[in-house]
Amino acid sequence: MDKNTITGLVLIFVILITFSYFNKPSQSDIEAAKRQRDSIVQVEADKTRQAETQAKVATAALEAKITNSTADSAGVAGGENELKNLYGVFYETAKGTEHFITLENNLMKIRVSTKGGKIYSVELKGYKRFNGEPLVLFEGDKNHFGLNFFSQNKSIQTDQFFFVPSVTDTVLTVSGAVVSKGKEGREKFNDGTKVASKSLTMRLDAGNGTSVSYVYTLKHNSFMVGFDIQTAGLKKVMGANSDYISFAWTMEMPRQEKVSKFGEDNYATTYYKYYLDVVDKIAPTKSESKTLTTKVEWVSFKTLFFSSTLIADKAFLNGQVTTKKRNTDPLFVSDMSADLTIPLDNSGSEIFPARFYFGPNQYNTLKQYKISLEEELSLGWTVIGWVNKYIIIFVFDLLRRYIGNFGLIILLLTIFVKLIIAPFTYKSYISQAKMRLLKPEIDEIQKKFGEDKKVESQQATMALYKKAGVNPMGGCLPMLFQMPFLVAMFYFFPIAIELRQQSFLWAHDLSSYDSIITLPWEIPWYGSHVSLFCLLMTVTNILYVKYNNEMSAGGTQQMPGMKTMMYLMPVMFLFIFNSYASGLSLYYFLSLVFTFVQMWIFKSLIDEDAIHAQLKAKQKMPVVKSKFTARLEAMAKQRNVPQKKK
Repeated sequence: MDKNTITGLVLIFVILITFSYFNKPSQSDIEAAKRQRDSIVQVEADKTRQAETQAKVATAALEAKITNSTADSAGVAGGENELKNLYGVFYETAKGTEHFITLENNLMKIRVSTKGGKIYSVELKGYKRFNGEPLVLFEGDKNHFGLNFFSQNKSIQTDQFFFVPSVTDTVLTVSGAVVSKGKEGREKFNDGTKVASKSLTMRLDAGNGTSVSYVYTLKHNSFMVGFDIQTAGLKKVMGANSDYISFAWTMEMPRQEKVSKFGEDNYATTYYKYYLDVVDKIAPTKSESKTLTTKVEWVSFKTLFFSSTLIADKAFLNGQVTTKKRNTDPLFVSDMSADLTIPLDNSGSEIFPARFYFGPNQYNTLKQYKISLEEELSLGWTVIGWVNKYIIIFVFDLLRRYIGNFGLIILLLTIFVKLIIAPFTYKSYISQAKMRLLKPEIDEIQKKFGEDKKVESQQATMALYKKAGVNPMGGCLPMLFQMPFLVAMFYFFPIAIELRQQSFLWAHDLSSYDSIITLPWEIPWYGSHVSLFCLLMTVTNILYVKYNNEMSAGGTQQMPGMKTMMYLMPVMFLFIFNSYASGLSLYYFLSLVFTFVQMWIFKSLIDEDAIHAQLKAKQKMPVVKSKFTARLEAMAKQRNVPQKKK
């Protein structure tokens, strides 16, 4: 890699960074967007939350006695009075026994509890945790959700009460046609067929026409669960001026992957989408709360490969979301919560249609719903994202439909990318060959002018390039086209759920690092294991740098420090990629190997003697001026012509 190629690479990076800088929104744009999201609804919601807080404080002493009160309320008048004072018209529903109803299809198993009418646990059938256990997104008291509102000046939280199911069966199974490979969770698979589904209604009845119901609906081959919130007569017990109820959802996110400094902890956070607007998130590295001051379409509790998402068809009015990191916890990644506002009207009986998505973070699975769920995936900015979305993911999905070995898929994907950029790589090789053939003449120019006349030496060198018809920046063109693919793979492989727990050779999981040796101590920035794919990539990269230096026109001899830096970069990559997805290291290793193969093929096909003869012939030909240059010279001559005296 010569001096000009390196300069071109630096310029490419500068252009990309400059483009990103000037295309980011200005501070005034950001402030305008914030002002647009402010509304009177937020003021009302704040009043509601403040009143709820005051009521919770006022009833804290009574809630401390709830366990004993519930136990003896059936036969002791004091217990009945305690519950009435605590819950008002809902006191009867505070008594009951928890049992479960299971909703199940070909993809997942959902357990719903009569206590709170909530989803108690979700198990995804086609996946396992890193240790081989069933993959459960959440379970038991690690997940809470329910409605919060005031009834007769009492704070009501529906997750404390017992709901009545609409069925007597304990298991509701949805069956359907056998799903072909790669079609799991695709809604189009059900098109043209009679879609089987099952519904379960959990009802909280306060009597006198006042009730709250959750209606769960599950279809065959779907990760989406219908969740309609139905209320009746709440205005009678809340007051005519009560226009909102709050839906609170909290979850402790269990760790599904093995601990890695570039793994699950770097991706787990809360995402949310403003209604008819953008997707935003809490930074994955932060513990933070954010107030959402305008309508919200969905909120998602996301980890590296899986998400639990609540989607409102009519949008929540506003809300607040929180992520609390638990990086040192071996069992949980983080705690996430959402407090969302649901509007009430004066109809008396209302339905707030919503849905839950419990499933994998697979691009096409998320994209099919057309509500921007796929924006949860970090596929890179602008050009990088386009390469991933429209090229890499398309080819990857196409290959996995017919090939089961993901190591072979990565190999074919590498060949595909190399074929795309092959014409540009060929032109680069030709350019390097020309530069190398002109090296003796360039050395003569440098010897002629010496170290004292570097400007004149550079001018003479550029004149030689021009006469010979050589573009010194020609070697940068393939880098310009290859760079988006290299960076796109850096984003794609760590989040590609298709690679999760897929083995190849010694790597047991291509979505995580491969380890052939566990060290007795941890090396700073490197880790406590040795990744063989990363090691192979590093060795191959060093050989590639050596080959490039030998094939270059001697540019690095003018900059000895640059030559050292080129060897230092592969060593830096060794430390960076040792804990990254082994599939990524495998791709970069194969890409370098195929680069060597391409160079060997080009060298075999190209006749350097013929190229040298062409260069000599062009140097003897007069330099043809461009039209622009000729026009400038004509204008200069015109200015120097003396004007005739009148």
